[in-house]
Amino acid sequence: MSDTRENLRRKIKSASDLQSVVRTMKALTASSIGQYERSVEALADYYRTVELGLHACLPPAVASLNSVPPNNLPFDSVPPNGVSPRTTPANTAPINAIVFGSDQGLVGQFNDVVANFAFASLSPFLELRRPVNVWAVGERVMDRLLDLGLAEVGLYSVPNSVAAISPLIGQMLLDIHADQGMVPNLRLFYNRPLAAAIYEPFAKQLLPLDEAWRQSLISLTWPTKTVPEVIGGRAAALQPLVSSYVFVSLFRACAESLASENASRLAAMQRAEKNIDELLEDLKSNFHRLRHSDIDEELFEVVSGFEALGSGDF
Repeated sequence: MSDTRENLRRKIKSASDLQSVVRTMKALTASSIGQYERSVEALADYYRTVELGLHACLPPAVASLNSVPPNNLPFDSVPPNGVSPRTTPANTAPINAIVFGSDQGLVGQFNDVVANFAFASLSPFLELRRPVNVWAVGERVMDRLLDLGLAEVGLYSVPNSVAAISPLIGQMLLDIHADQGMVPNLRLFYNRPLAAAIYEPFAKQLLPLDEAWRQSLISLTWPTKTVPEVIGGRAAALQPLVSSYVFVSLFRACAESLASENASRLAAMQRAEKNIDELLEDLKSNFHRLRHSDIDEELFEVVSGFEALGSGDF
């Protein structure tokens, strides 16, 4: 059934209203993504500062960690939560995973991507019957993790601003350490932004602070030729630096996840706006075509009537 001009007029109005909503959502998303991107940039500088502080806390004469007895290393003398990481054997300690997702729509496969990636990374531990504790940021990603067979341990609401990230991270740390008599094996899973609206799933082993992590700190290059000096002693400075490292790593993971989420939504808004523009163009073209057709038909009837009158048929 062909559209009438009245039907096309209603469709044009509905599409125009939808276009207005999409443009408003696009503006809000662009505003939100800016704060998260700026936060990520600032965190990169702070993260680098914390790493340099940890680098300075390492004994300057240590060329290889294997040449120093473990008890002489500040990392072993001052663990992050004040207890020895050797309380539980490494092969039986539970794996704690935090998965950052989204609770809002128009993000495409955002939650599916990070949930599938986390499940694939944790599957080897599940096959070994090793305990896996999963905390999720967002109900939708938790639902996806439950569908994959992971058990829910904790659930958090997705922050709606940069200011809401710090309270979330503080609560996470309290919950994770509440019943742990050891340094937890903590892994983070989240989407981090790449170019434009592209993102990729990313995993980070945050705790324990293992040999590879220590070696990466040792290999850092101090930005100046001056030998760093730790005022008050390395052991005293190490604990707050490690705490800052854990906090900023969690904060950065959350901020990058939110930046990726908003970038994905912005791309969806841009695609929707383009589709609506094309739809409006087609509707308006059809409306004008139908209008011209009606005008031509009316003119044809007038001309036909005039010719009929002139030929004396009436």
